[in-house]
Amino acid sequence: QVQLEESGGGLVLPGGSLRLSCVRSGQTFGSDVMAWFRQAPGKEREFVASIYSSHQLSFYADSVKGRFTISSDNAKNAVYLQMDVLKPEDTAVYYCATKGGSSSAFAEAYSYWGQGTQVTVSS
Repeated sequence: QVQLEESGGGLVLPGGSLRLSCVRSGQTFGSDVMAWFRQAPGKEREFVASIYSSHQLSFYADSVKGRFTISSDNAKNAVYLQMDVLKPEDTAVYYCATKGGSSSAFAEAYSYWGQGTQVTVSS
């Protein structure tokens, strides 16, 4: 069993920054993928970014490319999402997820999820 716990959400002005953290406990896989998704009210959950824990290869949604950076710290069993130049359309609940095998942009492919952390970008 795997447990994921997110933190770091909050209210930020447009153009500001936030850093989300996700700590994983329980079973781990040799080449697992950690990912961030988000879900805004009335919208489907969407892929934000993912990273392979073993070699740091990462992927991003076009909407966040150049503004968000995903990273991981295997010693701490943690993954981070540095979000810069935030926009009101980034407002959503952000979820951490993990799976074994290959990265995917489809939420249905991920086996384990955190409870989510709210990010609100507003003036």
